[in-house]
Amino acid sequence: MDDIAVLIPCYNEAQTIRKVVTDWKKELPEAVIYVYDNNSNDDTAVIAEEAGAIVRHEYMQGKGNVIRRMFREIDAKAYIMVDGDDTYPAEYGRKMVDCVLQKNADMVVGDRLSSTYFQENKRPFHNFGNSIVRASINFLFHTEIKDIMTGYRAFSFQFAKSFPVLSRGFEIETEMSIHAVDKNMQVENVVIEYRDRPAGSESKLNTYSDGMKVLKTIMRLFRTYKPLAYFGTIAAVLALLSVIFVIPVFSVYLKTALVPNFPTLIVCGFTMLAAILSLFTGLQLQNSVQKNRQDFEMQLIRLDHVRKDLEADYEK
Repeated sequence: MDDIAVLIPCYNEAQTIRKVVTDWKKELPEAVIYVYDNNSNDDTAVIAEEAGAIVRHEYMQGKGNVIRRMFREIDAKAYIMVDGDDTYPAEYGRKMVDCVLQKNADMVVGDRLSSTYFQENKRPFHNFGNSIVRASINFLFHTEIKDIMTGYRAFSFQFAKSFPVLSRGFEIETEMSIHAVDKNMQVENVVIEYRDRPAGSESKLNTYSDGMKVLKTIMRLFRTYKPLAYFGTIAAVLALLSVIFVIPVFSVYLKTALVPNFPTLIVCGFTMLAAILSLFTGLQLQNSVQKNRQDFEMQLIRLDHVRKDLEADYEK
C-alpha cells in the first residue's frame, strides 16, 4: 500500500509529461507516480517511464475509464489526481494531501476558478461552461464546491474504493463532485494557480459535445440521487398546467351548467393523474435512495477495516 499515489491519466501528452512527472517527484518525493496511458499515438508512455513514473495502460478510451482502472488497481492512503498537460502546479499537492491525511477529508478540490483560470484559459466558452456547471450543481445539490470540472483533486482511500465510476469521459469530475456531496463526504477546497497549456499542446475536451454530456450527467445524477425533488418538480409543473387549463372550463360550467370543452377537461384530468403518478414515483424512489445511503455507510465501515489491514501488511 502506497503512502501517496499520484495518478496521471494521459492521452497524447508527450510534450508535457516529462515535466509533470519531474515536478511531482520533486514536490512529493515519497509518492509513487503512476501514468496511465489511454491509447496515445505518440511517445507519452516511453517518456513517462524514462522520467521515473510507473506506466500502465487502459485500452478503453475515455478519462472515466482510466480513473476506474486507477482506483481499482492502486491502494494508497492518499491519492492525488492530476492531468498530464502541465496546467496544474505540483506545489499545491502537499497541502491537498495533508487535508486527506491530517484533516480526514474524503475529497480535496483544486479550485482554479477562484484564482487565475479565467485569465489564463483562452477558450471563453470553457469559462462560461465551468460557471454554468458550478452554479447548477451548487443550486441543485445545495453545496458550495468552488470548481466542479477541475482535474486536480486529492482523495482518501475510502473515496477511491467506494466511488462507482459510471462516466466514460470528461463527465467524471462532475460525477465525483455529486457523489461526494450526496454521500455526505468531507470536501475541502484548495485555491490553486492555473496555467494554460503550453503552445502546441491541444486540449482533448470538446467544448460543445463534452459540455452537453456534462449537463446530461448533472440531470441524470439529480434524478438518481434526488428523485423526490426531480419527480416532484415534474408533478408540480403538470399539476399547475392542469389547474390553469381547467379553470376556464369550470368557470363556464358554474355559469351555464354546461361543459363545452370536454377534450380540455379530459386532457386536464389525465395531466393531473400524471402529476400524481410522478409524485408517488418520486416518493417510492426516495425510499430506495435512503436505503442505498444506509448500505453505503456500512460499506465505508468495511472499507475502513480493509484499509487498516492493508496498512498493517504494509508496515510488516
